[in-house]
Amino acid sequence: MPDVKQSLFGLTRICLGWIFVWAFMDKMWGLGFATESSKAWSKGGSPTAGFLQFGTEGPLVNFFQSLVGNGAVDWLFMMGVLGIGLALILGIMLRLAAISGVLLMTLLYASMMPPENNPLVDEHVIYAFLLVIFALMPAGEWWGLGRWWSSLTLVQKISWLK
Repeated sequence: MPDVKQSLFGLTRICLGWIFVWAFMDKMWGLGFATESSKAWSKGGSPTAGFLQFGTEGPLVNFFQSLVGNGAVDWLFMMGVLGIGLALILGIMLRLAAISGVLLMTLLYASMMPPENNPLVDEHVIYAFLLVIFALMPAGEWWGLGRWWSSLTLVQKISWLK
């Protein structure tokens, strides 16, 4: 049975995973939170166009706005948030999830420089640090399938799959 610290790590990992999975679900079906139903990916909308066109600013704005309407960017984003979220919720493949998540958080941070509410640190930085912490600790074993996942022969042979 996990102790209180392990339970807190497990719950934090699951909550962070839910943030990613929710982003996928809202963009996919337009649940009316960040995405209107009519602009859902399942209805032909672009899950990244609105943000890339209207939410980006700073020195890299031209680069990010040049990606508007790019289907590959939509697919990478959607599969990324779904994969990262599921890995975190299940407690498996946390190293791959951390690498992917830190890359995504870095791109999101860079697309909005400087951050709106703080000149240096915003939620993307915090999420990136949490992802690294989860990858370096046995966080998937706490309220997750990490212990079972780590026992698989393939995962023991290819350690970055942990």
